[in-house]
Amino acid sequence: MAYPELKLDNQICFRLYTASRLITQAYTPMLQELGITYPQYLVLMVLWEKSPQPVNDIAKKLVLETNTVTPLIQRMEKAGILTRKKGDSDKRQQIVGLTKKGIEMEEMAHSIIPGGMSESLSACPLQVNDYVRLAGELDSIIETLLRGHHGRPAH
Repeated sequence: MAYPELKLDNQICFRLYTASRLITQAYTPMLQELGITYPQYLVLMVLWEKSPQPVNDIAKKLVLETNTVTPLIQRMEKAGILTRKKGDSDKRQQIVGLTKKGIEMEEMAHSIIPGGMSESLSACPLQVNDYVRLAGELDSIIETLLRGHHGRPAH
């Protein structure tokens, strides 16, 4: 190989991609019990923290574009999980809130997901404090990439 820095084993991006894909895959059977997808679960977690809130705020919290989040929200509205309404001061703004079903799903998720993920990762030698440290390190990577390489927002 002419360029060892291009070797797959030398790529942090491949490890992040693979870990992300496999973690999402581990969530799938639990989320199927709830009748939602992983991206919909992310939207719900944002709304469980604070509901209602504008679509733009949800997208920002998830580090996604509004046009990626909007179809998720539309499907969740059709499923009776949340509601959308126009903003009071800005009619272009969409405000999203949980329905009774969406609120009840938090309890259901709590009874299924933390234990299920603990079981999925039980053979992993990492301890809780390792996951906390890893989350902080990943947050640093995310923040750096969001700022761009020179301290200004990435486009």
